[in-house]
Amino acid sequence: MVARRWSGLVAVLVLYAGIVAQRGFSALRSDPDVHNIPYDGRFTFTRLRYTVGAGGYYYRGLPAWAHGYPDAENNLLKIISSVSIFHPHLDGTNVLAIDDPELFRFPVSYMTEAGYWVITDKEAAALRKYLLKGGFLILDDSRDGRFPGNLGWANIEANFRRVLPGARFADLTPQHVVFHSFFDINSFDIVRQYYDAGRPIFRALYRDNDPSKRIMVLVNFNTDVSNYWEFSATGFRPVGEANEAYELGVDYILYALTH
Repeated sequence: MVARRWSGLVAVLVLYAGIVAQRGFSALRSDPDVHNIPYDGRFTFTRLRYTVGAGGYYYRGLPAWAHGYPDAENNLLKIISSVSIFHPHLDGTNVLAIDDPELFRFPVSYMTEAGYWVITDKEAAALRKYLLKGGFLILDDSRDGRFPGNLGWANIEANFRRVLPGARFADLTPQHVVFHSFFDINSFDIVRQYYDAGRPIFRALYRDNDPSKRIMVLVNFNTDVSNYWEFSATGFRPVGEANEAYELGVDYILYALTH
């Protein structure tokens, strides 16, 4: 009996060590160096910075909004440039506060780990204006309470009730046009993460809650698509999985720019 208990404990410790090694857990806090590039009309990947709630510095000591920065977006942009005639900035990306007026220059924005997102009234008003004026927001790397402080879907939904009162999220299927705007994606199982239980879920906020109108907010829930982008050159996961995740990212960007 004792031997079995010890073997079970060892298995748990080995699993935890593997997760720590890949996810980079840290008790330290360290905001990344941000170097935005001047606006010149070309597409620039724009990540949103927000106030991080309790527990949101668990990954390498970084704030939750910075997970994957800047490798994930840099790698995605290289792929977009190589497979299409669309030529985004490859020499840099942006990180902007949600209520920064500069955000209105950039039609596509991106956020990670919104389960830790603490929103202010000013941010809610600014994001509302951005979305209604044509902005498209991608929420990635989100899930329910796997780590302390992560308030998961309840936090995302509550924050967007302040941004767009009356707006309702709708679950998407692989048949939606967003998943066929460049590449054809016929299954969501392509981006299942080993550290998320269950299958990925994709949800959207439509303009006026009308599915015939454009998506304003698209949520990758119970998965972390950008994790594939970030580590695609390391060999940590099969190349085929990274390719599928890149296809999803390309579809998002091109959908946003054509709707």
